[in-house]
Amino acid sequence: MPGLDAPREGGIAVLRRGFALSPSLSRGLPLTLLLAALSTVGSAVVPIVVQVAIDRGLAADGGPDEGVVLRWSGVAALVVLLTGLCAWAMKVRLFTASERGLADLRVKAFRHVHDLSVLTQNRERRGALVSRVTSDIDQVSLFLQFNGITFVTSIGQVLVATVVMLFYSWQLTVVVWVCFLPLVITLVVLQGHMSRAYDTVRATVGGMLGVIAEPVVGASVVRSYAVEHRTQRRIDDAIDVNLRANVKAQRIVAGTFASAGVASGLANAAVIVVGVMLGVAGDLTLGGVVAFAFLVSLFVGPVQSATQVLTDAQNAISSWRRVIEILDTPADVRDPGAGAVPLPKGALEVAFDHVRFAYPGGPDVLHDVDLTIPARQRVAVVGETGSGKSTFAKLLTRLSDPSAGTVALDGVDLREVGFADLRARVVMVPQEGFLFDASLADNLRYGDLSASRDQMRAAFTALGIDDWYATLPDGLDTEVGQRGESLSAGERQLVSLVRAYLADPDLLVLDEATSAVDPQTEMRASRALEHLLAGRTSVVIAHRLSTAEGADRVLVFDTGRLVEDGPHEALVAQDGAYARLHASWIAQAHLGIDAARTVDGLDDAAGVAWENERRD
Repeated sequence: MPGLDAPREGGIAVLRRGFALSPSLSRGLPLTLLLAALSTVGSAVVPIVVQVAIDRGLAADGGPDEGVVLRWSGVAALVVLLTGLCAWAMKVRLFTASERGLADLRVKAFRHVHDLSVLTQNRERRGALVSRVTSDIDQVSLFLQFNGITFVTSIGQVLVATVVMLFYSWQLTVVVWVCFLPLVITLVVLQGHMSRAYDTVRATVGGMLGVIAEPVVGASVVRSYAVEHRTQRRIDDAIDVNLRANVKAQRIVAGTFASAGVASGLANAAVIVVGVMLGVAGDLTLGGVVAFAFLVSLFVGPVQSATQVLTDAQNAISSWRRVIEILDTPADVRDPGAGAVPLPKGALEVAFDHVRFAYPGGPDVLHDVDLTIPARQRVAVVGETGSGKSTFAKLLTRLSDPSAGTVALDGVDLREVGFADLRARVVMVPQEGFLFDASLADNLRYGDLSASRDQMRAAFTALGIDDWYATLPDGLDTEVGQRGESLSAGERQLVSLVRAYLADPDLLVLDEATSAVDPQTEMRASRALEHLLAGRTSVVIAHRLSTAEGADRVLVFDTGRLVEDGPHEALVAQDGAYARLHASWIAQAHLGIDAARTVDGLDDAAGVAWENERRD
């Protein structure tokens, strides 16, 4: 993807971009931080109460003073209760802000993925692409909702502990901070290594999801060719790559934890030794020494937690970076927006003006195509595999833009037509009629969201396939299954034709896919197609002889060039590329007839043998 080729942004830059892309994350942040600061105050109250209780209560000049202990304990309980309420409010606000912000980010990422051309999407595995919108954003969400809270409270707790420690002894405060210098140095040194390691982890997660998703979608192919072991090896390899990446990252993380443990041990030991020395010298009371020991624990705990948070932050930043890379990937097929030119009403004329197309970094796959298709003309596009037929259809429906030249509808360059207008006026029925895991009615509404159930039933009648519709067990409520697998390939194509009819386009582009279906379904599809194409400009990528013969005009492509253009009869008479294709089709048709007769003969012989055996 183009966005993946950009220079790698640092962690701070990624966070800045991430918050800018999700304004909800920072909305009300000052109040949230204030509540976080207040929630840490309670943790500093306990050491103060301990010091006062010892120095003014238990070690009072006239003997232990229970009143002092009770009063300060009451104050401590009230402060802890209030800070608990502040912590609850802070967490609610942080959860709400993070959910809203990341929901906005997820929506932006999903919409941008759909704005990318099919060519751009194909450069990355579907599973890896989906992981950027799902698991990567989930990682950011977990960090903000849990580690984010820990990080905010830990920073606040360290600051409060430092202030209180300075109040008791600046010398011991300096000792504590000096003990944690090795940890700070370690974090600075290892931060870059951790960031790159977690970049690799998140990339391997995307790759693993892509490898797992393919055999799930293509389960029938895996079973049909008995390649379960090969498929399992690919999945195992992807999981192993992810495992090694995680282990490598955790080894770096282990270094930070070891440094945190060393720093904590040094701090505790140094405070005891130096504290006793200060107490003996009269610079610190007994209560002050004990309170300072509590404060060191209050300081060490958050520092260790912050170490874990900083480690997890690298994982979240890597995920955030991957999402931003998607959003930074330019949409090479752009909606003109407010400057869009509306298409004229009625059937559309198509014009290719010296159009050339090449995939990024590759040679031209379509060369200087120059033609005009008048409104309401029925055109068949034929050619060998790889001749440029599908590329021609993609340019016509603006799934891709030409490298040079223009594709125009009624004189309007497609690049100047708004997506909403274009999709409403131009519909492509792909070779595989993709259906969603929903009811038949829900799938038909992709053609027209406002279509009523009566209109849907009328569409089956208008296309002459109401006899097939009558065989469906639940009518419009029939569940088609994932990818429409509850229906046959031919039935899925029938649904696609009904969906296109409901869309009521002025230009219809079809990648014909009825050559491999049973004769009855093929007859239904042909009948439906006749009704669907009537009165519309149509371009059909023809795989069957009858489609080319029934067209007003045939376009013949060969190695990316338009080599012949004319009616079927004229092209057959020219003895050129189309005549050779036609002869090949005729030969295949005869082979099919001979094969069918052979099968019929075998079936008849088998039937006679079975009948004789039954009689015996």
